[in-house]
Amino acid sequence: MSISAAGSAVDVTEAARQLEQATHDARVAYDCIELGELDRAHTHAITARAAVDAAETVLRAALASGASVTAEL
Repeated sequence: MSISAAGSAVDVTEAARQLEQATHDARVAYDCIELGELDRAHTHAITARAAVDAAETVLRAALASGASVTAEL
């Protein structure tokens, strides 16, 4: 999936990939909490947040470009 306008393009596939990674890390953090492994839970919570931040950066760039989204399914 990409967003394009007047010669510039923003690929939002990376945002989707980062959000999938964030989902995974959040699930692992949840499981670690249940197992009492708080250090590992903390690490995965931080990496989940970093992935969400990366996805937001890509989406902000796409929105700032003022372009429309074209999806290839």
